[in-house]
Amino acid sequence: MIRLSKRMSKALRHQPERVGLTLDPSGWVPVADLLNALGISEADMLEVVERNDKNRFTVAGDRIRANQGHSVEVDLGLPTAIPPDQLFHGTVAQYLDDIMRDGLRPMSRHDVHLSPDRETARRVGARRGRPLILTVDARAMHVDGHEFRLSANGVWLAQHVPARYLSEA
Repeated sequence: MIRLSKRMSKALRHQPERVGLTLDPSGWVPVADLLNALGISEADMLEVVERNDKNRFTVAGDRIRANQGHSVEVDLGLPTAIPPDQLFHGTVAQYLDDIMRDGLRPMSRHDVHLSPDRETARRVGARRGRPLILTVDARAMHVDGHEFRLSANGVWLAQHVPARYLSEA
């Protein structure tokens, strides 16, 4: 299931053209097209969608899309939202100096991904080693005019988090 989830992520977030898919402007693709492109069954695809601990995918009728994390151009149509006072970001020590100098940048993705709680941020950071958790002063960012959006799976998105809003948790 993990391997299939990664294949689906690559197809729906990063390289749809490599498997012959074309995402619509909002990131949706017909389920049948995904099944054919990856040579998988609908049951396996639905198991990945339902069991994925990060709720990476949404199925709506006969269409599927990734909830966020795209490196290809899509407009998920997420409205701006008022964030909680604090959000969190998991990273590792090797990136800390750059982050504390330049802030959090989306790098190859469209947005910076922020977690609503420390534990989620810890899991995200742990993918690359021993995690460090950063606290984001989301309230101050919002007051200062920065926009936030909330994805369907509870990930908060921002275009950039300047370093002045960051502290080590």
